[in-house]
Amino acid sequence: MDISSRITELATPAAASAGLVVEDVTVEAAGKRSRVIVTLDLPETEVGSADLDRIADASRAIGAALDEANVPENPYVLEVSTPGTSRPLTERRHFMRARTRLVTLTVEDGALTGRLTDVDGDDLVLAVDGEERRVPLSQVRSGRIEVEMKRISED
Repeated sequence: MDISSRITELATPAAASAGLVVEDVTVEAAGKRSRVIVTLDLPETEVGSADLDRIADASRAIGAALDEANVPENPYVLEVSTPGTSRPLTERRHFMRARTRLVTLTVEDGALTGRLTDVDGDDLVLAVDGEERRVPLSQVRSGRIEVEMKRISED
């Protein structure tokens, strides 16, 4: 088993104790140390963003699990974060987490931007110009969340 897989195995229950899931684990050489990067996310059933308290709880639990198992064996720096809005949406679970967000999809016949209202089976359900549009996941080449800046209302 490679080191990333072993760390994933140890980090998964530690992340779950904070109500989070392991999205990715990367291990990079950084001089005499290793840099262990664990990316966490909310479960696909939740909408929103993982708050800092949950990330901190998971980080402590993951660090303790790695130390207890002595994995990695050499000194390391642990970085725990979330994927952020720039993550490409490539899997059904990514779209599940992006419900309520404005997304742009690259599909077979061009690009489509709309609010992702649901993931129904293998279809994405978007609100586009006030109308519901269903897009089969099999037709989506890529997707991304559009960052929305709400204007502060003036009193």
